[in-house]
Amino acid sequence: MTGRDRLDTPIMLASSGSSSARTPFASSTIMIVDDEPTTIEILEMFLQGEGYDHFVTTTESPKAVALARQKRPDVLLLDLMMPEVGGLDVLRAIRNDEELRHLPVIILTSSTEPETKLQALELGATDLLAKPVDPSELALRLKNTLTAKFYQDRLAYYDRLTGLPNRRFFMEHLERTLRRAAGGATECAVLYINLDRFKQINDALGYKVGDALLCAAAERLARSIRPTDFIAAPGIPGIDDPLSRVGGDEFSVLIPSPSAVEGSERVARRIVAGLAESFHVDGHELFLTASIGIALFPADGDDIETLLANANIAMSHAKKRGRNDLQFYDRSLNSASIQRLSLENQLRRAIDHKELRLYYQPKVDIETDRIIGAEALMRWEHPELGLVGPDQFIPLAEETGLITSLGEWALRTACQQNRAWQTAGLPPISIAVNVSAKQFENERFVETIRGALEESQMDPTHLVLELTESVIMENPTKTAKMLYAIKEMGARVSVDDFGTGYSSLSSLKRFPIDELKIDRSFVQNIPQDEDDAAIVNAIVLIGHTLGLTVVAEGVETLDQLAFLSRRGCDTFQGFLRSRPVPAEDFQRLLREER
Repeated sequence: MTGRDRLDTPIMLASSGSSSARTPFASSTIMIVDDEPTTIEILEMFLQGEGYDHFVTTTESPKAVALARQKRPDVLLLDLMMPEVGGLDVLRAIRNDEELRHLPVIILTSSTEPETKLQALELGATDLLAKPVDPSELALRLKNTLTAKFYQDRLAYYDRLTGLPNRRFFMEHLERTLRRAAGGATECAVLYINLDRFKQINDALGYKVGDALLCAAAERLARSIRPTDFIAAPGIPGIDDPLSRVGGDEFSVLIPSPSAVEGSERVARRIVAGLAESFHVDGHELFLTASIGIALFPADGDDIETLLANANIAMSHAKKRGRNDLQFYDRSLNSASIQRLSLENQLRRAIDHKELRLYYQPKVDIETDRIIGAEALMRWEHPELGLVGPDQFIPLAEETGLITSLGEWALRTACQQNRAWQTAGLPPISIAVNVSAKQFENERFVETIRGALEESQMDPTHLVLELTESVIMENPTKTAKMLYAIKEMGARVSVDDFGTGYSSLSSLKRFPIDELKIDRSFVQNIPQDEDDAAIVNAIVLIGHTLGLTVVAEGVETLDQLAFLSRRGCDTFQGFLRSRPVPAEDFQRLLREER
């Protein structure tokens, strides 16, 4: 081929029949690379007549790729034959560039050689137009290319459910924003938002309601963000889509502002307030809150991975503080997170390394003062930290899902130990085991109980499963089904920490319950505190009205015991009789009593 590809100067500028008012892609950015300034000028004039008004142009082909990476056009019109760097070389570089590889490229060429056109298509050209360019054909090809790009972008960069930008969009936008912010030495902020307890709503009411709730929440989040929150710093453009859905119930907001600290806190507090009003979805009145973590660039991380990790750490800390709150990242959170991760890894190995122990606290009949049962309580004998209390590792086990394995181990061990005491000639007693929410939600939980009883050969009537009010009331229909299956097996059910939840007399009647346990918070101040005394008295009356055994926890003084005895409480446990002790010490207590 000889000569240089050019758009013939006598291009027809007559309109192809479209107008800017009817152009759906008027905001699209069109990049033109041609070594002839006249050609670029003519193309711009024609496309302006078609309603396009955003252009990036250059006559210097060596700068084309860098300019495209900086400006991120929607489509590139590329001359094929240029000095220094030819159009095929530019196209090859674009397709090898991570950021630009999907950029639509329309080749403009006067070449009639099939090999040249074939090579352009093999390199990934989107379309080819012969010079001299027909204006109507250019308008149509450009419209078709932008239409295809629009739908591809929607699929690749937007969440189908909420219509918000997705994680891919957010990550790419964040990368560009950080690069510009670093060049301008300015701040920006990332908000990482997690909807609190969304999974419970989704599990209880189904995905249809869950999806509708997510869409409603996304609308609330979007309304909480205002254009004035994104006053861009010099060199950093504003953001058309600051809010993204980056996970199932997780969202993010990117704030490229010179006042990132104040702006991010203002947005976060507006989000918390915006979610406060109830949602009405498919006949249900639902409530959502959000935990929000905030990380600042460059103070909390000068790269994407660090910045997002620290925003996530801050969000997790907001959850631990009670949810429905915001938390800025600071280094102490990272230190605590590292320690927590280390403890989590060690806890995962604790069962295999036989570091877990069950301690047993006597349950004593108030009338006869004899031990009639025991509550099995988990302890962790850490090789370096010593005895780790349940308040340190049980919440961690619940958050990580380890509580299911730990709870199954505790159930099997407690049944085996109780059977061993009976085999040793000691009087039969009941053994109470705590059940976590995650255990109770597991569809195999009833089979796990049956397996533990069969393995230990313990009489099922000697097993008491303790569940909190909140676990029982989470899904009443499912709860009733599970509890009746447990009762058919012969085991008993106890409501732990009664009085701190939200169950009522009518709701308790729905379930096959055997025992109520008065929470220690009501016991510790009796008989002096009249309010607590009245509550304890009411719980005893409720329990006996329903034919249930009533157990008082945390009994430490003779005055407390005397008050409970006068009110007719059946059983107590607490330091007054014994602290939780290892199996061998509890066996000694049983032998002494015999």
